[in-house]
Amino acid sequence: MENTVTEASSDKTTPYLVLVEFAYKHLDFHLAELSSILEIHGIRLGSEQCQVVPLPLPKNYDEVKKRRNQQPDHQPCRSYVILSFPPKEASSWAGETAETNVQGGCHQFDPRIAVRPSDKLNASPYVNSIAEILYKSVLVKSVIELWGYSSESLEDCADRAHQWITTPVSHSFQQSTLRPILSDPLQSWKFTVHTLGTKFTREEQDRMRLTFHKTLDLIVGPVKMKQPSQEYVLIREIELDGKASPYSLSEDKEGRTKSEPAKEFHSNNEIRTQKHKCCTAPLAFYFGRFLGGPRQDSRGLESYTLKNRPYLGPTSMDAELSFVMTNLGLVKTRDIVYDPFVGTGSILLSCALRGAYCVGSDIDIRVLRGKGGDQQIWKNFEHYNLPRPEILRTDNALYNKHFRHHADAPPSAGSEKFSTPLYDAIITDPPYGIRAGARKTGSKREHVRPVLQENRHDHIAQTVVYPVSDVMSDLLNVAAKTLTLGGRLVYVIPSFRDFNPTVDLPRHECLELVHSCYQPFNGELGRSIVAMKKIAAYDEGKRQRYSEKIWIHGAASAEKCANLREKIIEAAKQKPGYEEKAAIRKEKRKANKQSKREKRSKNLQE
Repeated sequence: MENTVTEASSDKTTPYLVLVEFAYKHLDFHLAELSSILEIHGIRLGSEQCQVVPLPLPKNYDEVKKRRNQQPDHQPCRSYVILSFPPKEASSWAGETAETNVQGGCHQFDPRIAVRPSDKLNASPYVNSIAEILYKSVLVKSVIELWGYSSESLEDCADRAHQWITTPVSHSFQQSTLRPILSDPLQSWKFTVHTLGTKFTREEQDRMRLTFHKTLDLIVGPVKMKQPSQEYVLIREIELDGKASPYSLSEDKEGRTKSEPAKEFHSNNEIRTQKHKCCTAPLAFYFGRFLGGPRQDSRGLESYTLKNRPYLGPTSMDAELSFVMTNLGLVKTRDIVYDPFVGTGSILLSCALRGAYCVGSDIDIRVLRGKGGDQQIWKNFEHYNLPRPEILRTDNALYNKHFRHHADAPPSAGSEKFSTPLYDAIITDPPYGIRAGARKTGSKREHVRPVLQENRHDHIAQTVVYPVSDVMSDLLNVAAKTLTLGGRLVYVIPSFRDFNPTVDLPRHECLELVHSCYQPFNGELGRSIVAMKKIAAYDEGKRQRYSEKIWIHGAASAEKCANLREKIIEAAKQKPGYEEKAAIRKEKRKANKQSKREKRSKNLQE
């Protein structure tokens, strides 16, 4: 692919490029979280302000696919995105005019999102640099100011980088900002070679650095390996498989070539072992200036992991995906966020860490009350010095009866009323019967005795099974009714691989599907994280009509995400050795129960 950006030119419209590197996991979430975190800061991906530049591919990539026996339409899984910005705003995006020092301010993950309006007229909407903005993304690993890139060769990448930095355009970003940095004797620097999925000797890396000698000769400051003022990065990208390993080519018994993950890495460039011929030919080379983010995997996220929290439950959402969900929901400071299936509050905790005011509810009073002491939902918020959320024991199926809107909007034509919006985001993980079954208020009895007035304060109503189709119907109706216009609903929906999000996801006339990101599990089961945006006011008079259109294809779609536990067990029974494994698990359960009984008996005797 031709790189028209890095060629020397007198064209003042040459865009400013930024390379975003993601962690190599949750690949389906990358672009969704990126666009959401930009939207929080008033930047719409795909607009003139910010566009995505296609990643380069080698000219012989079709031949590579044939050698691997891959489909003609196969596209490599890549953890990079190139963003293009108008050149007149380059200094602002680079952070040279920001209040904080980008190099020293973006190394530790800070979950709080406080959008700062700009005081300048005709300037970019916010004063945050692009590194500060994108560093709020959980999956972003680093942000690099891209000077040159190429899918042809390392030498071509070096030439393009040198041409871009020495462009003769007057008053350009290169002349006004970068050249003074390069010629400043107080600006220390280092050169990092990032070889994704491969290893090279020090001599080989030195040869790579020497390829950029024309650009590096422009730098006047001293080399400093620890905490330099500037860091320049060369990235050599190769294609990785789903497990973040390089593709390898080996021969089967009949001498045919097939693809399989490589197992060992040595210093050779193309062949790593005698048994495994690795496809380590580069997809592309990138060179630029490091703007923000650590070069290591750790960003300080470990302090928010589940293992560091006082109170957990079987359905607690892991911290990483909880933060991703808050980004998809555009959660920021002073937003009001609601979780109707709050459980142990793991999702609300991430929202509170973002700076939001949190409201949660659940029908299971046992989960909300906890086990006493440190084993209660409040302890997680106190652990991070956060204010307590508003937690209610209530039923989302009866939301209209439990919550009252005091200030309804003026009535529309006729007798209908439009509901007053309340929440900026609804983010939740509904129960689907895999780890916890869904329940709603009700009784199996035909005639139910009324609750006496003196018992209403502490009465806990009976519950019945809550079908998945009704769970989703009520959730979408509540979101359409209570979200502010433009507010987002983000929820988790587990399914098998035959689930088609374009057809099988529930829909609502007041909500628009924005993102659907799939996370595969072992086997055929996975889950999608879905984000929807409110686009129209909710009309109370159309409640029945809304409910009838939730499932576009009716029961067939609803059935695909229902009874998943039974489907998983049925699929497991079809695998060889199931009976033997089931017998072993049964014996282990008996042994555990016996051990608990003996321990309990011993404690009573003491």
